[in-house]
Amino acid sequence: MVKVVCLLSGGIDSPVAAYSMGRSGADLVLLHMDNRPYCDDTDLGKVMDLSAQLERTLGRRVELYTAPHGPSQLQIYERCQRNLQCVLCKRTMLKVARNVARRIGADAVVTGESLGQVASQTLHNLVSEQAGLGFPVLRPLIGLDKLEIESIARRIGTYEISIRRSNPCNLVPYRPATITTPDLMRAQEERLDLESVARRAAEEAVPLRTASSFPA
Repeated sequence: MVKVVCLLSGGIDSPVAAYSMGRSGADLVLLHMDNRPYCDDTDLGKVMDLSAQLERTLGRRVELYTAPHGPSQLQIYERCQRNLQCVLCKRTMLKVARNVARRIGADAVVTGESLGQVASQTLHNLVSEQAGLGFPVLRPLIGLDKLEIESIARRIGTYEISIRRSNPCNLVPYRPATITTPDLMRAQEERLDLESVARRAAEEAVPLRTASSFPA
């Protein structure tokens, strides 16, 4: 059985991506990147509820981990080009998820990206975010539009949880970059040693709910 680490936010898309992989038979480990203090506590509550709903829908237990992301975001904000915050944020998440995946013996990272839906999901930025990662990234929703994703979310019971009101990340730049290159990412990474940042965050990842904590 393939084992995957699924990045899970409090939004609509990532729970659907996790469900898609779980339905295909993959062994799921959910990883939430805790963005506090650049968001409030509501995202964490939503993620806990989303993981429980995914377990009910899939009919099996699912592990949920969290890793600190606020310190990484601050370093990006202070040291890197301002309009690249979102792309570097996602690149950091992928590196942390890769490191966690290697630690627990997982085979790939899963994200909820849909092509072109937001600034960090343009084709140029997806290429830049993954460049040199050295680890498989699966995007089961890449060709779906928002209405299709929302329809699945409603069917599996995650939609109403995901749309609960919460405060968005307050580090999003006014005009985020939509066209980046791997070379630009590498130059920016040298300003903060992103590999070390991602390694520390992965080392601090802890289980919020383990498979054994779920009721049978």
